Amino acid sequence: MIKLLLASLLLQGAQLSPQQEREAAELMREIRCVVCEGQSIADSDAALAQDMRAFVRNQIGAGADPDSVRIALAQTYGDEVLMRPRLNAQTLPLYLAPLLLLLAGAGLIGLASRKR
Repeated sequence: MIKLLLASLLLQGAQLSPQQEREAAELMREIRCVVCEGQSIADSDAALAQDMRAFVRNQIGAGADPDSVRIALAQTYGDEVLMRPRLNAQTLPLYLAPLLLLLAGAGLIGLASRKR
């Protein structure tokens, strides 16, 4: 346990390349803080968000790709942590609802224009 904590502290101080910094910053904007409603971990001041940012930086610094970091965070905190949830049976309505509402609106406009 102590070795893991020391390794984590050492990696926190590790310098990331500019490309890795960009990847980490972009990923932090895509991860929702589980304490602050509607904020990404990049925008949150919560202690948990700081831990999540450190995790993202450590993983990116260790060479992990952003998708694997997303998956690891989703496995730990649930899919709700993702600003853009993965497409599956539970999230399908989130992706279909805007399309259905747009089609319904276009249909209503079409009906209203025919009556005139």
